[in-house]
Formats: sequence, structure tokens, C-alpha cells
Amino acid sequence: DDVDEPRGPSGRMIKGIIIVNNSGQARICKFFQAVHEAGFSAEEAQQQVVRKVFQQVAQRPDSFCNYLEGSIPEWGDGVKLIYRHYATLYFVFAVDKLESDLGILDLIQVFVEALDKCFENVCELDLIFHSDKVHYILDEIVMAGMVLETNIVSILQCVNDQNKLHHKSLSKLNEALGVANKTKPGGLGGRPR
Repeated sequence: DDVDEPRGPSGRMIKGIIIVNNSGQARICKFFQAVHEAGFSAEEAQQQVVRKVFQQVAQRPDSFCNYLEGSIPEWGDGVKLIYRHYATLYFVFAVDKLESDLGILDLIQVFVEALDKCFENVCELDLIFHSDKVHYILDEIVMAGMVLETNIVSILQCVNDQNKLHHKSLSKLNEALGVANKTKPGGLGGRPR
């Protein structure tokens, strides 16, 4: 998800969100500002950033503070990493140096709580097998590098509304397929085989 660099009124923004497991495997990545590295494609530069982010946060004991400044040269100067380590996952937000550390830590907490509510104790497999839903939840919270919503109730209401639309669409599809199968020779409504 590479886009040009959007700026809010104060110039602050989230540059990227990376979720990696304890082995350094990326589970969710969302880049709001393009990363550049000479001699590399955009995708290779993103993979390089994920590796660097993991190396930096994984080597730190959990007792250390949850932010690092100026640590990703592909995003330029003035970027810091703010992260939380939950069980087997690191939730890392790369942000402009002007962003509030505590505000971003709270945002990570809101994101994880929303995931917990949607997946009933979220785990790494939920991120793998339901990445579309995880991206939808993340899009309710952050869009184009700007924070949209921090109220967990509002976020969950939007997710529930989306789920209702999805189920309604599946019902209509199943109805249409059921009608089609009943009218086809040898279909479900036809003679037994």
C-alpha cells in the first residue's frame, strides 16, 4: 500500500504499521509513506524495512521503553518506532517524531482490543487467515497515515455493520446459487445420482 506522503495540519502522521511474529515473519504490513532504497524495488525496500524493524524491536527486553527514535533511514530523518509486544506478536507503528508516544501506545492498545473483541482472543492465526478483516479493522482506526477513530465502541459498530452486509451478500449469493442449482439438470434440485 504505497502512497504519497499525506500530511495532517501539524505535519504529523503514521508512516507505517508492521505486525511481525517472534520469528520476524510479517503478518500485517501497511505503508502510508513510500520507502526508498537505492537499487531495490518498492517491495524489496518494504521487506528490508520489515527486517530492520524486527531486528530493532526483537533485541530489546520487554522491560525497556516501547519506542526508538531515528531508526529507519528509508523513511528519512525524524521517524520513531513505537511498539507493543503481545505474546508472539510485535505491533509496531512507525511515526513522525512529533507524534505522542503515549497517544500511539494507546492507539495500539485500541487496535489490539478491537482485534480481541472481533476474534475472541486474537492470535497469530487470526491475522493469517483473516487478514482482510484485520485490514478492515485497521482502516477504521487509521487511514492514509492519519488517525480516524479511537473509540472502541464506534470501531466495533462499524465492524459489526460490515459483517452484517457481508452475511446479507452471502445469503443473496446462496439464494441465487440455490435457484440456479434447482433449475440445472443434475443440480441439487434435480434427480438423484
